[in-house]
Amino acid sequence: MTTESARVTSTRPAIPVLIALGLMALSLPAFIVREQLYTAVTAAAGSSPALTLLAVFFADAALLLLVLFTAGLAVWSWFRDRAAFARLVLGGLGVILAYAASSTLKLILTEARPCQSIHVAIAETCPPHGDWSWPSNHSVLAAAFATACALAIVRLRWYLAATALLIAVARVGVGAHYPHDVLFGLGLGMLVVLVVFNFLPRLVRRLPGTARIAQQAGGH
Repeated sequence: MTTESARVTSTRPAIPVLIALGLMALSLPAFIVREQLYTAVTAAAGSSPALTLLAVFFADAALLLLVLFTAGLAVWSWFRDRAAFARLVLGGLGVILAYAASSTLKLILTEARPCQSIHVAIAETCPPHGDWSWPSNHSVLAAAFATACALAIVRLRWYLAATALLIAVARVGVGAHYPHDVLFGLGLGMLVVLVVFNFLPRLVRRLPGTARIAQQAGGH
């Protein structure tokens, strides 16, 4: 067992799961004061050209860079650390399920974008009607990719968490989402990946010929 695998083994999922649930719970009070929070964040993002540029970068390009980083990590771990690769694959399955859950919730809840009803200056063009707001897909994907990579390489967790958080805040800053959209999205992305990572190996172990991969992925 590698040192990284040992660190995953010794880390119980309770704390990250509680963080994910806490973010989702925070979306409720954020929903109550959604207009005030949205106006404050967009105003802060537009208070200087530098902050506006940062908001636009993290709202759009940063997620793509995170995806590319994940792809690079997959290539590196395939050649250098197969246990990390197995964990990343499990996390990747969670990313797919998290996105599917987010897209389904959008179609069920059909929350309109804040920029369609709250008239403030925003850094990007407001999405059209039918491009729903809750939860934020960008935030779901940012948290899901960050969690998957952190499970693969634990020492990167704080850098990845900061990146996901900045992407979520930026989505509010450019005017695309309410704060409760991104809070719930971050929690959802984390939670789905963690659930898949911690429970799928138990099912996979029962399939012929997959016990070793499941053992590496689960870190046991």
